[in-house]
Amino acid sequence: MNFHIMTLFPDMVLNGLSESITGRAAKNGIINIDAVNIRDFADNRYGHVDDYTYGGGAGMLMQAKPVYDAYMHIISKLKNAKPRVLYMTPQGTPFNQAMAEELSGEDDIILLCGHYEGIDERVLEMIVTDNVSIGDFVLTGGELPAMMIVDAVSRLVPGVLGSDESALYESFYDGLLEYPQYTRPEEFMGKKVPEVLLSGHHKNIADWRKEQSIKRTKERRPDLYEAYMKKQE
Repeated sequence: MNFHIMTLFPDMVLNGLSESITGRAAKNGIINIDAVNIRDFADNRYGHVDDYTYGGGAGMLMQAKPVYDAYMHIISKLKNAKPRVLYMTPQGTPFNQAMAEELSGEDDIILLCGHYEGIDERVLEMIVTDNVSIGDFVLTGGELPAMMIVDAVSRLVPGVLGSDESALYESFYDGLLEYPQYTRPEEFMGKKVPEVLLSGHHKNIADWRKEQSIKRTKERRPDLYEAYMKKQE
């Protein structure tokens, strides 16, 4: 699977994604992460890709042409002439696990990171297929959201995690939050590991974990709990 990140700060995303699970997966050739510097497509020697907005207002806006040229540079290398293009914006559809699972089936994903006051609307209309938000707040740029999406999607690609079962029991996989987990020692500052986890009885452990997932979801995410209960009905 190939991730193509259009950004003004390629080192930021490449350095951040070169560690841990995503870094190891990239080194092993399971995924590929490419950062394309939009400044490389500026039509001036200073690398400026922004300008004042028509109609006035505070801040600068990223110009359409450098973004479009960077996009075409990526497209020229792909077999699929119309890949998914995700624009990081608080105006987009909230990103969730279901979206991550859907995207994990793509061969190529382009992630567009805005900056300043955003990007000229004309080029967004031309190339973007999905407007995606990671929450109702504003960040300096789209790099952090793009990195989060790459991380969430890549761990669902077969071979990225140490065991393919790892992703099956994490939060949100079945609409519930993950159950509490414990490791050695059996007792820490007077707090003991639940007896059922020491029993070796696999069915009882599975039942306890499901019960804890439901309980935790009800307490911490009543919205997810309500959706889960409706699904069960």
